[in-house]
Amino acid sequence: MAKYKLSALLVALAASSSAAFVLAPAPKPTAKSPTTMQLAMSNRSTTSSSSSSPASATPRPKRTLSDRSSDEALSLLRDIVRAAYDAGPRAAPSRTLQAYVAVSRTLQDFSPIQRPGRTPEEFSYPVALRKLFERLGATYIKLGQFVASSPSLFPEEYVLEFQKCLDSTEPLPWSTVKSIVEGEIGPISSKFSYVDETPLASASIAQVHAARLRTGEDVVIKVQKPRIDDLMKADLNFIYIASRLLEFLQPDFERTSLSAVAGDVKSSMLEELDFSKEASNIEEFRDFLREQGLGDRVTAPKVYRDLTTRRVLTMERLRGVSMVDAESIRGITDDPESLIVTALNTWTSMVMNMPWFHADVHGGNLLVLDDGRVGFIDFGMVGRVGEKTFSAVGELSTAMAMGDYEGMARAMCNMGATDADVDVRKFGRDIEQVMSNMARVSPDIAAVGLGRDGTVSATISFDEEEVTNMLLKIVAVTEDNGLKLPREFGLLVKQSLYFDRYLKILAPGLDVASDTRMIALGGSSDGRTVDVFQ
Repeated sequence: MAKYKLSALLVALAASSSAAFVLAPAPKPTAKSPTTMQLAMSNRSTTSSSSSSPASATPRPKRTLSDRSSDEALSLLRDIVRAAYDAGPRAAPSRTLQAYVAVSRTLQDFSPIQRPGRTPEEFSYPVALRKLFERLGATYIKLGQFVASSPSLFPEEYVLEFQKCLDSTEPLPWSTVKSIVEGEIGPISSKFSYVDETPLASASIAQVHAARLRTGEDVVIKVQKPRIDDLMKADLNFIYIASRLLEFLQPDFERTSLSAVAGDVKSSMLEELDFSKEASNIEEFRDFLREQGLGDRVTAPKVYRDLTTRRVLTMERLRGVSMVDAESIRGITDDPESLIVTALNTWTSMVMNMPWFHADVHGGNLLVLDDGRVGFIDFGMVGRVGEKTFSAVGELSTAMAMGDYEGMARAMCNMGATDADVDVRKFGRDIEQVMSNMARVSPDIAAVGLGRDGTVSATISFDEEEVTNMLLKIVAVTEDNGLKLPREFGLLVKQSLYFDRYLKILAPGLDVASDTRMIALGGSSDGRTVDVFQ
């Protein structure tokens, strides 16, 4: 039920505008706003099979608006004033107009009254919401991606539909991009010998251009689009305040942690707007690779700090192919199995040894470079694992390697939150069924051809929906057994599922559980730090 309340909130928010923020600026509060995404769950009791039964527990009385204290009302008022100040007076009118146009066009898609030659689409709440989010622009596209990556928070039909949320836009004219770049780092002609005016990609927040430095290095320039920061601040503050108001007016909604989720979304999205933060993530990862002695096997783009600001990121251009392009990879190396082992061990060690991990290792962000190294790119989305979750993931990994499904169930109980008993034996049997289904899934053969020498070649791939479906099955099993898992666990599992697909493509005969080259999460005996590349 909590998931559907969250979905209802999204519908209400998307159909609204930021007009609520047309307020006179107030003195800026001195309290610091959050700067990093807090992925850990709010403090709730965690119980296992030994917990008391729900029948013996005293139900918590339902709160009403009349139970609210003056301190709670003042806290809400302070949040509204702070949000109004952050949003500024100029954002609301333009967002109101854009929201009106977006809602009108979305309704028209499903209206029985259509132009000649067009038929209305069959109405579906998830489809309508996804279309609306795409039309509302950057904030809501990013919010849609948050929905797609959070099956532990949102209903299955919304998670699946938002996999289709398109983060591609019409590119800005070069004159606009040039003015932004020069306003941030100075005259282009003094820094670059060449810049391709046609972008490599154009998304909601930024667009990317290929370039060459005057010193000869090939680079890419990631340029933030104009006024995106003001727009997202206005939208995200509105979403947060709307969730706070809902919880204040209907105290029982606090059980769904609406404002906590909205606060997490706000802090994580605003962090993505600071390209200097992404640059720091890249540099930290490159330092980690050097410490592990991996520079000859794994890399990430070099950042050019003198050409990087909050709005412009200049970095080395890595040339290679996607980790799912098996045919091209075999043209680069005769041992693709070692490449995927190296990539997986690197990511696993990142989780264990660094304060954050790469939380978006889809095929476009994990490359096999022309020189045979593994390349990690796009460090805008990272996850952080709390100690409680990390410890439970270690237990889960050990139990998985041993084929102990009840042990896996106990580990997940230690990680999640529940208000009821969990039948560990039943939970274990359900996990075993999911794992069995996962083992039977094979990658798709996308194309088959006959070479000049008579050999048969095939392109092997898998799609994003397959990974999401697997993650949804895991989430469904945990919820059916009375557990609520933290979002950070969902991020970890989704990346693990990506690697599971890569293993099936590049190393179908590899036994991960017994291969001595592989490491497991939680594999160290003296805390989190472990050197896995000796």
